[in-house]
Amino acid sequence: MVGAGLGSGGLIAAGTVLLSFATSTLSAPFRFVPLLVAPLIFAASSTLTGMTLPLADLLGLLLAAAALLLFLHRDHTHRRERDMRRKVLGALKDGSRTLSEARDADAIIRAGVSTLDHLQVAPNIAFIAYRRGTPHILAARGAYEPLLDRPIHPGTGDSHGVEADHWVSGEALRLLRSTQRVQEHVVYVHGHSGIQLGVLILTRPENRPFDEQEINVIESFARLLGAQLGQWQAIRDLRDANELTLRSLGAALEQRDDDTGGHTLRVVALSVRLARLLGWTEEQVQALRWGAYLHDLGKLAIPDGILHKRGPLTPEERRVIQGHSVLGYDMLQDLHFLPAETLDLVRFHHERWDGTGYPSGLSGASIPATARLFSIVDVFDALTSARPYKAAWTRTRALAEIRAQSGRQFDPDMVAAFLALMVEEDEAVLVHA
Repeated sequence: MVGAGLGSGGLIAAGTVLLSFATSTLSAPFRFVPLLVAPLIFAASSTLTGMTLPLADLLGLLLAAAALLLFLHRDHTHRRERDMRRKVLGALKDGSRTLSEARDADAIIRAGVSTLDHLQVAPNIAFIAYRRGTPHILAARGAYEPLLDRPIHPGTGDSHGVEADHWVSGEALRLLRSTQRVQEHVVYVHGHSGIQLGVLILTRPENRPFDEQEINVIESFARLLGAQLGQWQAIRDLRDANELTLRSLGAALEQRDDDTGGHTLRVVALSVRLARLLGWTEEQVQALRWGAYLHDLGKLAIPDGILHKRGPLTPEERRVIQGHSVLGYDMLQDLHFLPAETLDLVRFHHERWDGTGYPSGLSGASIPATARLFSIVDVFDALTSARPYKAAWTRTRALAEIRAQSGRQFDPDMVAAFLALMVEEDEAVLVHA
């Protein structure tokens, strides 16, 4: 019976190996079925046949089973690592696209949380950062989604400050039921200079701790998100500095040309309102605003005797005055942060729809949009302001002139939008009167 037992044992062992390889492509529970079934078959066979195995053969079979179990375990681990790498690569591929399309900090945060959600490391995710001095949930998934945009306030007895934000994560975790945060992981997001930009919170309802691989992935992603937010913050700071510089330069131009009396600030504000009515993007509005600040920069090179002359200009003096748009354009060539639309406004804001303007005689839609829009606002403000050579026109008379120049001096579509904007403002004045 020993020989028969050995033969049966060998068949069972061989069958176990074959079944293990056959089920190796299945999910984890099914891959271990052969190792669980084999001892049962062996025990049943021994009972029915009365066979016995020598101790050495029995140990050999056990060692073979143990080796097979180790192989399956390592294979399961490798599969899990491959799956995680696949998820990470897929999420980063999609995330890099959405992050690159983001236009502000909130959009970057939403794109980041969406990418992290695709990694499937936790069902409940929140990103928290300060807005107007109070921490808010700015992006969320899972159980945190109903709490989106909710402010977080410290509990009784909590000490806190803008930089010491450990209480924030604790309060945010307490917003969920205990069954929704059986396991949790908190990671702080920092920018390039180490400034804390926010906190990521991930929770699981099941009692499965975050393993080392998952934590590494989460923290690597938090560093990537911090780098994106830090870069955006640096760009925003630079834009703010540029905005302040250009605004100051516009104010300085008004000191050079005393007769404008607030002209620059008025045309900037009205141009921006008209652009937004037309549905322009914030990038287009910014380019327009910067151009409005700088539109008369070239007048710095115009002699005072011509710029402030109270009588009519000679043809040569008019030619000098008309040169200010090209002079301003040339002065700005070294400011590489200025978008092309800003430079277009400075150079072409005296072009006319019918092609009789200067400096290039452009006509129709060939005139850049920023210049077409601004020319309407610039002329309207000039008409309604007193100058050395004329009195201020009434608003009604100036609007009639703008309407009359539609299709001649100005873009007809933009004139229609401008007149509609003026009607809205008149109605608003009546409502608040």
